[in-house]
Amino acid sequence: MKTDPITFRAASSPMRAAYSPLTHSFSNLKIGTPTLDAAIATNNSNFYTYELLQSIAEWLKKRVDIRPTVGIICGSGLGSLADTLTERNTFPYEIIPHFPKSTVHGHEGQLVFGKLKGVPVVCMQGRFHYYEGYPLWKCSMPIRVMKLIGVNQLIVTNAAGGLHADYQPGDIMIMKDHVNLMGFAGNNPLQGVNEERFGPRFIAMNRAYDKELRDHAKKISKDLGIESYVREGVYAVLGGPNFETIAELRLLKTCGVDAVGMSTVHEVLTAHHAGMRIFAFSLISNKCVTDYDDDYEVNHAEVIDTGKMREPILKELVTRMVMKMCETDNESESLNNIDPASFFEH
Repeated sequence: MKTDPITFRAASSPMRAAYSPLTHSFSNLKIGTPTLDAAIATNNSNFYTYELLQSIAEWLKKRVDIRPTVGIICGSGLGSLADTLTERNTFPYEIIPHFPKSTVHGHEGQLVFGKLKGVPVVCMQGRFHYYEGYPLWKCSMPIRVMKLIGVNQLIVTNAAGGLHADYQPGDIMIMKDHVNLMGFAGNNPLQGVNEERFGPRFIAMNRAYDKELRDHAKKISKDLGIESYVREGVYAVLGGPNFETIAELRLLKTCGVDAVGMSTVHEVLTAHHAGMRIFAFSLISNKCVTDYDDDYEVNHAEVIDTGKMREPILKELVTRMVMKMCETDNESESLNNIDPASFFEH
């Protein structure tokens, strides 16, 4: 199925609406009206109701035949993965109803459906960051759309600064945990009235990064012969867009942080809330400067260059992880389809 450029046309007649501070929504807004589009654009409150997210998911499903169960967020160094998909359908963010636009150099800004080694997937080729001016509920909104499309497992990738003394540019850090500094300050994508149809009000985070998937990644790394530069550690998110000060990095180091970035955590929170299995990793793009006598300055070009250097191996790692996820997903489905009475048959 070929996808032609599509323009989403809003309804011509705006509506009068009453704002409810309890639900953070307008009671009379209809999907596609200029009033709703303007309300979402203000960024002040989360207008992505369950029904609105459903309408975005249905808009996509009507235009693509593939029904992915695995979602991939392509960070720096993995953007071209989406270009290798077969039966590919591409939707630039600007034509998807109510989607933000990615403004970061090196991020394509499109949703790509296709098959990776026969496994149906959907890739975010470019993500949304808090420092672009978007609130976290808007940055992580595509995760909920993925969920409504049928995605139940998520791979999240990013580029990060290596804070651990042993980490070198080009290393791959499997994320086992995170420190959500923005959350410490009360900034969380799950703030506001909870949508029970996605998940509970309060969620435990100690098992957010699936251990079985992490173990699979370590096994795959060994099979690929790259275990010497594959690590496992803790990621911390800061708001950006500036890189961190020496004092900030020293503080994070005392807290047990191994790598630092400006994304991922809000996506993981939203996915975990929605019951997805999550595998995440960081490409270490640079070493963090923690010495006042060090004149080195990190820059975004270095991040892009490191991503290009590791691109082939990152593609192979993700491809094998997707195949493993599909395998375990099929095993779980088979177990769920077993008739309990069969255990008692002779």
